[in-house]
Amino acid sequence: MAQAGAVSETTVRKGVFELEAGEEPLGRVRRPGGGRKRVADLNPGLRPALLALVEPDVRGDPMSPLRWTVKSTRTLAQELTPAGHCVSADTVADLLREEEFSLQANAKTIEGSQHPDQDAQFGCLNEQARRHRDAGQPVISVDTKKNELVGEFKNNGCQWRPKGEPVRVNVHDFADPQLGKAVPYGIYDLAADTGWVNVGTDHDTAAFAVESIRRWWQGQGQAAYPRAARLLITADAGGSNGYRTRA
Repeated sequence: MAQAGAVSETTVRKGVFELEAGEEPLGRVRRPGGGRKRVADLNPGLRPALLALVEPDVRGDPMSPLRWTVKSTRTLAQELTPAGHCVSADTVADLLREEEFSLQANAKTIEGSQHPDQDAQFGCLNEQARRHRDAGQPVISVDTKKNELVGEFKNNGCQWRPKGEPVRVNVHDFADPQLGKAVPYGIYDLAADTGWVNVGTDHDTAAFAVESIRRWWQGQGQAAYPRAARLLITADAGGSNGYRTRA
């Protein structure tokens, strides 16, 4: 039997003893606990060494030997090897998942320092907007939206299409010299709860912001507020809406 099955006689002999003892077949090749042990079990220092590499960087430690831009499982495995922990990138990935790590993108959540009078400032703005609105005067909020290249360019997201027939777009995101780009300038009427957009094709300048507001007034504002004597404009005070631009 050992020659026919290309196994050792000791293995066959153990099987014979089990059958003679009336034991039921296991239904698997090895008994539970058999086979090669996991690297983390054979090397108890592996897991702490891995966390020592990862956790300081998670906490923002500037002295960490790894930066998040190069913290791949392959790089972590290479950092562990000189420390006496020979491990593969796949094992590193398994250990990180066990420690509840996962691949995550950056999240824009840090606002930075706030002005001590921020609440008072916004309260003042809100009171001015309320007074203008109650008096029947227009109040608008303005801002330039993200510039968009015009033409066949890649956009994020997916759409349903026949299999193997994606929309073909340009390889490089260089502006088309003929089509240029679109610069949408949005104007929101707070009282009417309506929006208006002026799309430019050049640059986001203060003159563009002024012209956009002028076009809103001539095309929509003066019809909605025929008795208006004042116009309150709220903006983020940056870029074309900068508080230092004289236009």
